[in-house]
Amino acid sequence: MNEFKSYHPFVNFIYFLCVIGFSMFLMHPLSLGIALLCAISYTFVLKGKKSAFRSILMIIPIILITAVINPLFNHAGVTILEYFPSGNPLTAESVCYGIAAGTMLAAVILYFSCYNAVMTSDKFIYLFGKIIPTLSLVFSMILRFVPNLISRIKEITNTQKTLGRDISKGSIIKRLKCAMRILSILVTWSLENAIDTADSMKSRGYGLPGRTAYSNFRFERRDVKVLLWMLVLSGITVAGIFGGYLSYNYFPIFEVEQFTPVSCFIHLSYFLLCMTPIIIEWREEYRWKAIE
Repeated sequence: MNEFKSYHPFVNFIYFLCVIGFSMFLMHPLSLGIALLCAISYTFVLKGKKSAFRSILMIIPIILITAVINPLFNHAGVTILEYFPSGNPLTAESVCYGIAAGTMLAAVILYFSCYNAVMTSDKFIYLFGKIIPTLSLVFSMILRFVPNLISRIKEITNTQKTLGRDISKGSIIKRLKCAMRILSILVTWSLENAIDTADSMKSRGYGLPGRTAYSNFRFERRDVKVLLWMLVLSGITVAGIFGGYLSYNYFPIFEVEQFTPVSCFIHLSYFLLCMTPIIIEWREEYRWKAIE
């Protein structure tokens, strides 16, 4: 199920730009819940159950750690729950803010994970190769760095095992030597690959004025419809922010704006914006089943 991935790169980029941006700056509790729920749902749709469960297991500690660490350093708030041995108060507001910050961080991480699966390097270079050729190349290499690093370290580790250099067996000193050898190979391989990529792009004339490049991306009618849909929903969300319908306070006392029909409509618009790729996948699946 990768129908949204087949849309024009500009549509994909605008979606992730909107949802990641709103997830980072909308700290309203309901908005945070919507962002995290939709990020988890899209991870399920995009990567499958196994990968999604791994992602959930990864973000739960992030939320818990942030919720625990924030009250240790932030003592603002009027609702005192307890006092630390140092005499500083533990407040309900600092706990709530820690949970909110952890939820925001978890949602952004999941959306970036989905971004890496949808926005491939060729899409990013297609969008920004002519505007900022050097930065777009560097940024695309950065986005590919972690996935490539993981696949390479697995390959190196398996190769070293066949040579009797297994980091899971032997004494601690032997394991450390094997691990250092793997790390050395990994760093050398990564640096050589980065240099080869840069030299290869340079030899092809990448970034030169007037250079043309083949691309198989076409801006179709469906792209226009989805883009207008996202822009309208984003505009409603932005209007709600400036209109004060998504107001919230964590300090000195935790409070949110009273829910009204207008604020509910704005939250619904934000929910539909975050659910856009999932709605597209569901619609495509329904169409296939209808054909069958």
